[in-house]
Amino acid sequence: MITTQLDPSPAAVPLPEETRARLMKVGSANVANVLLKHGFRNVYLLGVAPLAPEQGQLVGRAYTLRFMPAREDVDSMANYGRDDNKHRRAIEECPPGAVLVIDAMGSTRSAAMGDMMAARLKQRGVAGVVTDGGYRDAPAIRETGLPCYQKQAAPPATPIAMHPVELDGPVGCAGVAIYPGDVIVGDAEGVVAIPAALVDEVAAQALDAVEYEAFAALHIARGRSIFGLFPATPESRSEYDQWVAAGRPSLEDAQ
Repeated sequence: MITTQLDPSPAAVPLPEETRARLMKVGSANVANVLLKHGFRNVYLLGVAPLAPEQGQLVGRAYTLRFMPAREDVDSMANYGRDDNKHRRAIEECPPGAVLVIDAMGSTRSAAMGDMMAARLKQRGVAGVVTDGGYRDAPAIRETGLPCYQKQAAPPATPIAMHPVELDGPVGCAGVAIYPGDVIVGDAEGVVAIPAALVDEVAAQALDAVEYEAFAALHIARGRSIFGLFPATPESRSEYDQWVAAGRPSLEDAQ
């Protein structure tokens, strides 16, 4: 008897620990700036915001679910309850450590997820959820502690407006092309998507930018002009490198 082994999802490939650690320290805006230098302009999921302002940093590879508009002869609560329903399968099949990215077509006519699904994802070790639609049971989702991002609340039942049509394929979420295995970074401002092939390089460059900004902020706090300081110039970068080599002292200690 011959069995066929399905290839694992790109979302299941672990991020290198150093890359993950770097991305946990950077802002979504820093990542977007770095990607702009690489020629990528459309990477920020505009209009998508954290469900809870205090939720932690979100980092993980994208596992995707795509919806299409519902149709009454197909989408019912009975069909929704089937074990082969792709919405419910996404909750059980999204790899631990991954981010479930839900392409809801930008619709908030019905829910992309509710609290029971969020609780199950949290229990399974999924990193978080991002949608350009919205959730129902938002207060209960917040209580799970699962980092989640949405466009706005969408309490009506999912089958009213949305039919799950594909798992683990390319999607457009908030107008951004996201492929399985791309890396999602979310913070208190919003969400950015990093093409998988660039993630190590982007993580290193984004952390470098954050650390340079800490240096620049010390000087700005003491009245220094941003001219010749921010954005960095060759001269200010040399000054920064010397500061790092000296152990990053406070400006008072450096005098």
